[in-house]
Amino acid sequence: MGHPKLGVVYIPAHFAADDLEQVVAFVAHVGAADFVTFDGAELTASLLPVIWDRSVGEHGRLLAHLALANQQWETALPDVPALAIVHGLQAYISPTWYPSTAEHGRVVPTWNYQAVHFTGVLTFHPDAEWLRGVVKQLTDKYEAHRPDRWYVEDAPDAYIEGQLRGIVGVEMTITKVEAKNKLSQNRSVADQLGAIEGLLSEPDSQAEEIAAVMHARIAEQV
Repeated sequence: MGHPKLGVVYIPAHFAADDLEQVVAFVAHVGAADFVTFDGAELTASLLPVIWDRSVGEHGRLLAHLALANQQWETALPDVPALAIVHGLQAYISPTWYPSTAEHGRVVPTWNYQAVHFTGVLTFHPDAEWLRGVVKQLTDKYEAHRPDRWYVEDAPDAYIEGQLRGIVGVEMTITKVEAKNKLSQNRSVADQLGAIEGLLSEPDSQAEEIAAVMHARIAEQV
């Protein structure tokens, strides 16, 4: 039986995100990934909050957890690498926003986006102490800035123990990191600025956010 080929992303050179610290910040900001595994017949995916722990190995590891009732942790083939996809901002780009449209008309619509793909081997952890550590890390990440934050220890210990029995830890030992910023870098600066202006006219707040990312990237090159 053939295995699906995972962890290969089409990334033209001008769309490659090569700044590791920016990639790390992006993953931390998004905070979740689609984990894709293969059970021998079908692909299965689950969206999970993640921590990227870079303290071990060449690329680090992703830490997460899923429900015990989610059979993905039982069906994932151990000899097939998994894929974790972190999705960022995305927006439609209209050719009408490019000055070059009026000049020569050789333009088409496109889609701008940011994404990071992790490939690696998964290990599942039913151990309560391992799980408690991951849950505390995730809680600290999202509660640390709150003036009246919540701590795992705020809940009754017996209750937390019961909750931990209902989940399974997920650890991906990362073998490959592929990051892509498709932000109109293949267009002239004039076309990029036109796309930014067009995005800012859209009612979608995500379009405004990706316009800001595009503008910041252009400013870095000036």
